[in-house]
Amino acid sequence: MPFYLYFMFYTEARKTIKLALPIILGELAQMFLHILDAAMVGAVGYKQLAAAALVLSVMNIPFVFGIGITISVSQMVSLANGKKDGKLVSHYLYNGFLLCAFSAVVISLTIELSKNILFHLGQDAEVAALALPYLQIMGWSVIPMLLFMALKQFTDGLEHTKTAMVLSLFSLPLNAFLNWLLIYGNWGFPRLELMGAGWGTLITRSLIFIVLVLIILYHPLFSHYIAVRKKEWRLRWHTIKELLHIGIPSSFQITMEAGAFAVSGIIIGTIGAVEQASHQIALSLASLTFMVSMGLSQAGSIRTSNALGRRDNLSINFIGKSTIAIALVYGTFCALIFILFRHHLPLLFNKNAEVISLSAYLLLFAALFQISDSIQAVTAGLLRGIKDVKIPTYFVAIAYWAIGLPAGCVLAFHFKMGAAGMWTGFIIGLSLSAIFLTLRFKKISGELKQ
Repeated sequence: MPFYLYFMFYTEARKTIKLALPIILGELAQMFLHILDAAMVGAVGYKQLAAAALVLSVMNIPFVFGIGITISVSQMVSLANGKKDGKLVSHYLYNGFLLCAFSAVVISLTIELSKNILFHLGQDAEVAALALPYLQIMGWSVIPMLLFMALKQFTDGLEHTKTAMVLSLFSLPLNAFLNWLLIYGNWGFPRLELMGAGWGTLITRSLIFIVLVLIILYHPLFSHYIAVRKKEWRLRWHTIKELLHIGIPSSFQITMEAGAFAVSGIIIGTIGAVEQASHQIALSLASLTFMVSMGLSQAGSIRTSNALGRRDNLSINFIGKSTIAIALVYGTFCALIFILFRHHLPLLFNKNAEVISLSAYLLLFAALFQISDSIQAVTAGLLRGIKDVKIPTYFVAIAYWAIGLPAGCVLAFHFKMGAAGMWTGFIIGLSLSAIFLTLRFKKISGELKQ
């Protein structure tokens, strides 16, 4: 390959990393909120930790579906920004926010109305009883979180990624302080234990949403888009359809992956509370590393969408290849960390010897799918950036639900592998997804170059 091509590859990789870093820090901060809750609740008892895990498993599917809807905002804003059309950017902000607000309310109401499903999933009775009030609070916290995500996607789509990052990082000490007050009953506050974690999350999410609204409305950085609101802030069905064209398939893609993990968590919960708690610890750590991949995916998606708006098809190819290379290196690094520190990382969550031992074992399985998990996340984002969402959704469905999850169930119960069997299913599903999506991007990007 000629030197100038190597130079372009390096240049695109550097630009993607620069854009991705604030997104990654923001994603990690949000994930740390869950890990913080798990660690502080785990200090109360492992059944409380299992209850928190059950709630996250149940609400993860609708919540992640809502996040998929918000992704459409960054895609369309980035495309309009590539065309240098500020009025269109403002129009997508307004319509995207309303669409996300409607989705958030529907999701929260669905969680509230279906809360009694906790008692019909074959879980430990005490765990289910502890989980019910926590699920109700966490369900309502979906509204401010998805509204914050919608505005975050707007700022990210404009490549102003530091705005939401700062707020996400601020939410960590705020949430920790609220947990300290409400979980343990410090400074005269009632000791609410698991419920305290729920209230801490709801308050934190509401505050960072309000602050981001004020920043977008009054900061000079965004004044150009707010100034045209009288003409551009109008609800249009055509625009909603554009957003849904990206948002619905994106939602199904990430929901099918998150759903496979969530369903697996519920299935593992039928084995026992120790298995459920161990699964939650290993999954929390794997989800933490996945947030970096999601940040890379979002950055690659924004950059390819912007290039599509500029009709710069050659850049799409180089952005894609360089981002996939970054994902490969990152996945390898995470695999090594999980293998080397598998006996130490679970101690951050719980001290129960059985839970620690099983968690360390499951981290070996998590290490095996780090590379494929990172690559499939990145390639899915790259394909979203060039508006290829329908076929990739079918690929993801086949990889996780037709092959990965059934294989995990067979291994878990027929071959008596337990939780390890379900995690082997993760490896199969993620590997197939990575292969399918990489080949798809290679095909589509090749066609664009011609």
